[in-house]
Amino acid sequence: MTVSASTALPSARLHVALPLAYLLFTGAAHASSDLEQRLEQRLERCALLGDASARLTCYDGLTKAPVQAVGSDVAALPADLTQPPPPPAPPLVPPQFATLATLAPAASISRMAQWWELDNASKRGVFNFRPHRDTYILLANYSSSSNLAPFEEFTPAGIKANHVELMYQLSFKMKLLEQVAQTPVDLWFGYTQESFWQAYNRAASSPFRETNYQPELMLTAPFNIPLGVIDIRYLTLGAVHQSNGQTSTMSRSWNRVYAEIGAEKDRFALAFRLWKRLDNARSNNDNYDITDYLGHGDLQLSYRVDGHEWSVTGRRNFKKRHGGLQFGWAFPVRANLKGYLQGFSGYGQSLIDYNYSQKSLGAGFLVEF
Repeated sequence: MTVSASTALPSARLHVALPLAYLLFTGAAHASSDLEQRLEQRLERCALLGDASARLTCYDGLTKAPVQAVGSDVAALPADLTQPPPPPAPPLVPPQFATLATLAPAASISRMAQWWELDNASKRGVFNFRPHRDTYILLANYSSSSNLAPFEEFTPAGIKANHVELMYQLSFKMKLLEQVAQTPVDLWFGYTQESFWQAYNRAASSPFRETNYQPELMLTAPFNIPLGVIDIRYLTLGAVHQSNGQTSTMSRSWNRVYAEIGAEKDRFALAFRLWKRLDNARSNNDNYDITDYLGHGDLQLSYRVDGHEWSVTGRRNFKKRHGGLQFGWAFPVRANLKGYLQGFSGYGQSLIDYNYSQKSLGAGFLVEF
């Protein structure tokens, strides 16, 4: 049978066109998939911006300047100062440790991953403020008793403290270095300030009864260790200084190194910390026995549902039988503002009271950011 040239030519073209069309289709599909993945990652990172106007500008940047895809090459997304920086390159870790240092995708957003930037989707680069410990104000904090002894030793007049005072805590952290030495470890700086203000004590000129300052440095690594009932998320090694900034017999301070492990499961989270004091010599030390009352570690448990959060923090020196318990309940009010109730029982609600036992109950507001 003889085939004419006019019949063979379309057939040859068809044999060439089909593989070419297949390559173009798969290339376009691959580019589209890559494009969607990058857009989805950018959308997640826009959502992490705390400032509403910056978050809106970030979304506008994605809609007004879409990513251009040519073949299998995807052009860079528009750079904007309001957008988080792109995620860092994967750290260099041995394959046997890579799984342990990589968080698995979860159905719900991990709060610990957001707070400690444990995965690529939550990373915001360096020198960005993150929450550390709770930030709150107790407009009225009632204490069962007042520790007047330290003030009487410092000045003959002493201070006649009211049982009701205003108490607040400010706390933040920021990342100083990301992926130290090309490992998954990040270096953080944290700061917490807690003040006890006799705001309603007009007779004594409303003094600040006590303020505690606590800077710290932390090395934090992500972990992915499922244990069934709970999943380990991170490990932190830290060094912390805490002081009340006073002199003479009013001075209280100590330095510690600690290890902290964080874990969570759905709405439940815990953080367990063990510390070692570094300056426990009796010479020139006004609180050499502080660990007798504050122990050698603490455990924090929390549970969240429908905007409510219940928390409890406990510490105990089992040998001396001293310690303290703090309870908290935060409930929605508006946006990031929550109502807050806090109860405390035991030793060491503040440094000046480290060896003084009391019970207190306060009400105010807590801020999330």
